[in-house]
Amino acid sequence: MIPLVYHSCYSPEFSQDHRFPMEKFGLLADFLKDRALLTSKNQFVPEPATEYEIIMAHCPDYVREFKNNRLSDKAMRRIGIPWSEGVMRRTFTAVGGTLMTSRLALKYGLAAHLAGGTHHAHEDFGSGFCIFNDLAVVSRILVAEGLAERVLIIDCDVHQGDGTASILAQDDSIFSCSFHCRENFPHRKAQSDFDIELTRGDGGEAYFKALETHLPYILSISQPDFILYDAGADVHQDDVLGYLNLTDGDMAQRDEYIIRLALDQGIPLACVIGGGYSRDRKALAARHGIVHQVAARLFAEYDF
Repeated sequence: MIPLVYHSCYSPEFSQDHRFPMEKFGLLADFLKDRALLTSKNQFVPEPATEYEIIMAHCPDYVREFKNNRLSDKAMRRIGIPWSEGVMRRTFTAVGGTLMTSRLALKYGLAAHLAGGTHHAHEDFGSGFCIFNDLAVVSRILVAEGLAERVLIIDCDVHQGDGTASILAQDDSIFSCSFHCRENFPHRKAQSDFDIELTRGDGGEAYFKALETHLPYILSISQPDFILYDAGADVHQDDVLGYLNLTDGDMAQRDEYIIRLALDQGIPLACVIGGGYSRDRKALAARHGIVHQVAARLFAEYDF
């Protein structure tokens, strides 16, 4: 069975009226358990990332101020999530989860996280519901530890990964690409190594054409030996913050294309879930679960 990474602290006590759907992580775990895709045999429980690991991509003062609830009100408003002990714990643990997922992918070829993809977090500030940038932190750790020479981040969240692009702008060993909706947050885009902008209202056909046109070229110029894939569910036609029109089937096709592209070339790949927003939290969890279902099927097919 495919290795899946999840911790019960991912959905701490949180306001049901808040725009950020904190309960979706627990609901995603329930969704996968109901389908026998997440069991005691393939669930891996992460430890929180250490401050030393987090500062691989973040300013030490910012990390400590968040941990100790000393960020200014302005800084917390920019993040958009109120501080609590539970939120603090899940923030450190989710980064540890993406790191564990990546280590499992290196061992088994493919693994998936039930969280992660907090790509709006910058070096010294958080933004857009993102506090620490797990993609940047983990990429730098893999390179620093000699576990990968060239990391490719494929960001398919509907919003541009501006924090990832900004943090990693000078990292020659890490290549960031972002497939996102142009007319969407953040209004001021950063510059990834390769940005592919889709137009508001684009559906599966336009999205898949963009993947087929650009992704093989991106792999050829980046020459990765490890891939982090941010499988954002906010590209879905029912997402309240998305503005693209992909269906469940379109998302499954996207995920299969990207994962197969990596596996066919023997490149280990770790999936994180990225963004997704809906009042119907169970429907949202099911959309996030598409990538885990696709990854589980391909894991079995490739007979790891």
